Amino acid sequence: HFSGGLVVGCIMIIYTIIINFSGLGADKTLGYINYVFLIGGIIYFITAYGKSVDHTASFGSLFTFGFKMSALITIIVVAFQVIFFLIFPEFKEKIFDAAHDAMVKKPNITEEQIEMGMTAVKKFFWIIVVGGSVFGLVFVGALASLIGAGITKKRPQSPFHPTVQ
Repeated sequence: HFSGGLVVGCIMIIYTIIINFSGLGADKTLGYINYVFLIGGIIYFITAYGKSVDHTASFGSLFTFGFKMSALITIIVVAFQVIFFLIFPEFKEKIFDAAHDAMVKKPNITEEQIEMGMTAVKKFFWIIVVGGSVFGLVFVGALASLIGAGITKKRPQSPFHPTVQ
């Protein structure tokens, strides 16, 4: 689970860097592609793990493998996000600008409400980024782990009929 988590986490980080530096960081749709990497990576590594143990792993051990992977990915990605926004604060400002633009486009919001909303976004930026990422990555990682454990071929060994080697 360590090497798989490291690989998927690095893929997600590289993709995030490419998106941000190409000027497409405000596009939420492109941001969701990271979840495709997360889900696909976890499922791939769970099935590879199942194959490596000759499909003798149980659903629980396969799920545990995937969930440990998602926990490691979460730690890697959240640490990256904190470091990234500290090193490149202009990207934090781009997020604030995108939030402001989204509020301005809503017809029922007054200028005063926009200012209050922007104050809250700026005040709670780190909570939103870290908390949202932890929740999103762990939740989606758990779902991917369930899927991966469910689709991986299983031939668990019976404790009553041990194999002789």
